[in-house]
Amino acid sequence: MKELFYQRDVISILDFNRESLEVLFEYADRMLKHIDTKLSLLNGKVVSLAFFEPSTRTRLSFEVAAKKLGADVISIVGEEASSVSKGESLADTIRMLDSYSNAIVIRHRYEGVAKYAAEIAEHPVINAGDGKQHHPTQTMIDLYTVKKLFNDIDGLVYGVLGDLRYGRATTSFLYGLSLFKPKKVYLISPESLRVREEVLHVLKERNIVFEERRNLEDVIEELDVLYVIRIQKERFPDPLEYEKVKGSYKVTLETLKKGKKNLKILHPLPKVDEIDERIDYTSYAAYFTQAKYGVPVRMALLALIFGVEP
Repeated sequence: MKELFYQRDVISILDFNRESLEVLFEYADRMLKHIDTKLSLLNGKVVSLAFFEPSTRTRLSFEVAAKKLGADVISIVGEEASSVSKGESLADTIRMLDSYSNAIVIRHRYEGVAKYAAEIAEHPVINAGDGKQHHPTQTMIDLYTVKKLFNDIDGLVYGVLGDLRYGRATTSFLYGLSLFKPKKVYLISPESLRVREEVLHVLKERNIVFEERRNLEDVIEELDVLYVIRIQKERFPDPLEYEKVKGSYKVTLETLKKGKKNLKILHPLPKVDEIDERIDYTSYAAYFTQAKYGVPVRMALLALIFGVEP
């Protein structure tokens, strides 16, 4: 299964299978043992970070992961910092990065850009988030976090709450769950932010038991994992549509009173106002641990792509 990663592009979590992700998780466990040291596995390699859209955790964790493995890192941070702002085509920018580095990590607001870059570049391209569709490495981190918390991904009841229409992290997470055997998945959102039909199609095709709900309170007692996402203001085609749903859901301590004691809340971050800040200091909050796992999981992914053993 290691071969499935070697020198390959990472565009969608659906490009992988359960067995390959379990190999990734085993590598991430190994990376955790070396998390406080700098390895020399990627000495002489250069990793490009091409972030045309704002990012904190994804960009920095990729940078830390690459550097901890011994690679050098070059970066584009924001479209205005690249020659694209002068009129250079994205294709030419990708060709330039491809000639300077051994792998390209790319984030863009438009869907399909990572796939487009992969078609141009000779070296591996890793999708660090494009449009509202895919964020495969975030899902790798999410699933790894669940496995670390519960020692399993199968057999749990999941609630996925929030902007399920425009959120690429939740879309990718649902695709990732479809590779496993969750007991049930509740899709909880306002009516206008419901999951897109193509995502439901994947869940049906893979026999995932799911149910769409409007209110978290109705299902909170059943959940083992609650995955929350903010409303993706920047992806709404119409600002008025955003204004209609702004602040329409929020997880509070009162909501969680009926939940299981070992319920864990995940969130890809950044969070805005959809989670009561008091929850940050409770055992429910797993999102900071989830963010911390970004480095070992991305170290594992880079190691597998370059074919080196931790």
